[in-house]
Amino acid sequence: MLRTICKGKIHRAVVTEARLDYVGSITLDRLLMKEADILPYEMVQITNIANATLWKTYALPASEGSGTVCLNGPPARHFQPGDLIIVLSLAQITGAEYDTIHPRIVHVDHENQIIKIERHSLHALRKDGQT
Repeated sequence: MLRTICKGKIHRAVVTEARLDYVGSITLDRLLMKEADILPYEMVQITNIANATLWKTYALPASEGSGTVCLNGPPARHFQPGDLIIVLSLAQITGAEYDTIHPRIVHVDHENQIIKIERHSLHALRKDGQT
């Protein structure tokens, strides 16, 4: 059986741009992607805190340290500059892989600069011994 887990998260990032004329995706500061364990063209889930819009698209890197969080194409209708969002990187894993995953939560300030990174051990969180 495969389980879908959160392997990385960018928490409360601020949308800096919304470009309807682009073909799609979310463009993210390369450093945020790295720290949240998101690879270029990896599918991510984005939630708009203001209006509860949930969107899935692929991530593209912007310049490291730029603070860029740009929704491109159709999601530009639902995510506007200034909106707070959560970006989740998901993985499908087997029970045997569970204890090897260390999700990262990247906290950012109002300019999308990293203020804290949490690293979690799923093994330590497991209490019931399930596999």
